Amino acid sequence: MKYIFDLHKTMLDNSLILVYEGEFTQEITKSVLAMAERNMDSSGEESTTKRKVFNVMVECLQNIVKHAADVKHNHSAIFMVGKHDNEYIIVSGNPIQKGGIDDLKERLDHINSLDKDGLKNLYKDIIKNTEISDKGGAGLGFVDMARKSGNKLEYDFIEMDSDSSFFCLKSSISRA
Repeated sequence: MKYIFDLHKTMLDNSLILVYEGEFTQEITKSVLAMAERNMDSSGEESTTKRKVFNVMVECLQNIVKHAADVKHNHSAIFMVGKHDNEYIIVSGNPIQKGGIDDLKERLDHINSLDKDGLKNLYKDIIKNTEISDKGGAGLGFVDMARKSGNKLEYDFIEMDSDSSFFCLKSSISRA
């Protein structure tokens, strides 16, 4: 039973207000978003901050749902929201095929290299020149997360086996 206390302490130490680990479906995504929204409402968060946090959360969760079927053995994903004095931290982690890592790194590094105007121009360019993929995306998610958060996207890939890695993504949104 000590693991319950250890988990509780870890959540407190990292200011985590929401943690979900498991299968991600559209219904679960709706529930997670509703819980986070209630939490921000009850704490009296400013509407601008709530909108930004909610937008980034939606993009993270959609990314997990869209790419869940890519990995042959269905490992669960994780989603966390932390609230600090001056920022919200949104972290997601999900298995991905190793073959997609180089492209993903390249896209994320390109997004992180851009300033506010560069992100705006990239967003417009993607909307004008990109077709919707089979999975329903046009590649706007990460760009939108960077725009809404106003910060660089932090990421890492942790090897799981010879075919897949665990993709970790972190976004910080200022409360000021």
